[in-house]
Amino acid sequence: MPPQYQIRADYDARTIVVYQAYAPAVADAALRAGRFVAPFSFQRMTWIKPSFLWLMHRSNWARKPAQERVLAVRMTREGWEEALSRAALTTGDPAAVAEAAVHVQWDPERSPRGAALNHYSIQVGIGRRLIRTFTDDWVVGLTDLTPQVRKAASLMQNGQAPQARRLFPAERAYPLPAALEDRLFSGG
Repeated sequence: MPPQYQIRADYDARTIVVYQAYAPAVADAALRAGRFVAPFSFQRMTWIKPSFLWLMHRSNWARKPAQERVLAVRMTREGWEEALSRAALTTGDPAAVAEAAVHVQWDPERSPRGAALNHYSIQVGIGRRLIRTFTDDWVVGLTDLTPQVRKAASLMQNGQAPQARRLFPAERAYPLPAALEDRLFSGG
């Protein structure tokens, strides 16, 4: 059984993949440009999630309005860890949360069918003060996962869960520096 709080992600030596779901206009513009551009909003917090299944739950497998397109956002690990170093837990002191450039919350991880599990998945909100750094410096690639998501959803609906799981990105425990673990797991 996984630890109660653990970041699981698709990552390599230099980058980590986080997921976001968008309206088609936002996804299409970003994919054409190879980076986030209008109509992506640079004026509000954007939430990134390293858990594929949590985003599938949140977007109802890319079926919720304005979440019909799923992007895999590859960002630098340096940027990821910088964001986490500036984070305040949303369950912490309200004044600290209001001042924080980044918000972190832990929500129950989800099964492929959307059931809440007994361990938690991290959601990271990049605030307005860091959004341009995120989009212009930390993001190194965008991939449209929508066809893969739709195929996996269809397989799940048709009782073919093992085939659907083969389409899920591989995720493993992300090795956080000790100072970040303390900050994220205990609010330190």
